[in-house]
Amino acid sequence: VQLQASGGGLVQAGGSLRLACAVSGRTLGSYDMGWFRQAPGKEREFVAGFSRRGGSTTYADSVKGRFTVSRDSAKNTMYLQMDSLRPEDTAIYYCAATGRGFFFTTTPGRYDYWGQGTQVTVSS
Repeated sequence: VQLQASGGGLVQAGGSLRLACAVSGRTLGSYDMGWFRQAPGKEREFVAGFSRRGGSTTYADSVKGRFTVSRDSAKNTMYLQMDSLRPEDTAIYYCAATGRGFFFTTTPGRYDYWGQGTQVTVSS
């Protein structure tokens, strides 16, 4: 399976961006899917994602109420709508997929497939 992330850019604080993750090779619903981000000098962290079992969503506390993860099965694409962006949201954003395990995981090491990353920069 291959993942292609897109949609990053430069935005002012309070603005919005929508990231997209196009999946090829397998259907989106075959995997637990997640968005992660990594800021300079920091570890990669979970942002949001959804489970392949039932499609339930999970969010990091830092983005709850501001970010929304969704998917379009017809397009085999996952999205991350980011509103009320803050300078601390600046990072490279990655999408990832895993078919491992039964329960949804937020641990980056449990994800087998990764997109190439897209830069999000929020200016103050």
